[in-house]
Amino acid sequence: MTHPRPSDSPDSTGSAGEVFRAFLKLGLTSFGGPVAHLGFFRAELVAKRGWLTEDAYANLVALCQFLPGPASSQVGMAIGLMRAGLAGMAAAWLAFTLPSALLMLAFAYGVGAADSAGLSAGWLSGLKIAAAAIVADAVLGMARNLCPDRPRRTIALLAAAGAAALPGALGQLGVIAFGAVVGLALLKAEAAPAHAPSRHLPGRTASLVALALFALLLVSLPLLAQASGDPALALFDTLYRAGALVFGGGHVVLPLIEAELVHPGGLTREIFLAGYGAAQAVPGPLFSFAAYVGAAMPTSPNGAAGALIALVAMFLPSALLVYGALRFWTALAANLAIRQAMNGVNAAVVGLLGAAFWDPVVTSSITSPRAFALALLAYLALALWKVPAWAVVAGAALGGALLL
Repeated sequence: MTHPRPSDSPDSTGSAGEVFRAFLKLGLTSFGGPVAHLGFFRAELVAKRGWLTEDAYANLVALCQFLPGPASSQVGMAIGLMRAGLAGMAAAWLAFTLPSALLMLAFAYGVGAADSAGLSAGWLSGLKIAAAAIVADAVLGMARNLCPDRPRRTIALLAAAGAAALPGALGQLGVIAFGAVVGLALLKAEAAPAHAPSRHLPGRTASLVALALFALLLVSLPLLAQASGDPALALFDTLYRAGALVFGGGHVVLPLIEAELVHPGGLTREIFLAGYGAAQAVPGPLFSFAAYVGAAMPTSPNGAAGALIALVAMFLPSALLVYGALRFWTALAANLAIRQAMNGVNAAVVGLLGAAFWDPVVTSSITSPRAFALALLAYLALALWKVPAWAVVAGAALGGALLL
């Protein structure tokens, strides 16, 4: 059993540099998605370094599962905040995100170069097929966890029908709102009080300012982007809304971003889904897919500048929510109405992702009997044989190059 060193007791503080080094190691080695990331965090920061207790860590995980956004990145931000204040929060996010963001940026440049050179698109087709297998596994896994009874399965199926019938951002927002209203009215939930950690908590005023800024940006950015016609602001707005409205896991960014950016004159579905497939093969947060999206845009801002804009926009809502909600977490977790609404939202998210699995994932990737066969093999490896996602992605790309 590993015991915390005296200097790393749960009541101690550290430096932003120390936080950066710890999370850079995690950003380089944390494969496997959010659940695996949380296991890596616990092993490194709770068991090995003793930065916080098991109870404090469990409460942070509960908070970040409750908030929209990428749970593992939010837990990392919260730990950085508790360890070294606001600078520690920034250091944790940057270090955990940087390796995967750089890999996705490099992949975007590689896709662009291959497209310009007219190289075979078979490997891109393989990446899209890998995305289909991964999203199918995510839909089924989320359905098991978030829709355990008939009312929530009903919400999920109605949400899928609604999202399919009303494609686009408004339809998706409507589906989420529908889930919240039905959950509040019909679903049951048990209150689960949590004890918020006390170290480095922002003051009440600072917390309220962060939450108000989150809401202000969510409402004002679409208006400002439309009024200005600035493509950089439009990209920032799209990624900010995606980051602010993702409930239920990183895979839900797929329909939210696709509805805004995949269109004539924007990203093609082929390029979009190839990047989404590649994002499964890198360590760190799936939200680093934003770097690929920003870099791969056909018009300015793109390249490194587009990647930076998209990354900051995608993660900013999470930072504001974590900073603002940490102080109020005990009251939020104990509010029965909020938990009922969230049960409905989570069920609706399953339906939203199910609709996205059909279009654009299946309709764009399963285009021949050979593609269907490769998709089945990828799903078999991932779901039944538990082959790591990065290996499934690499195998699907190779299979696509050889077969398609």
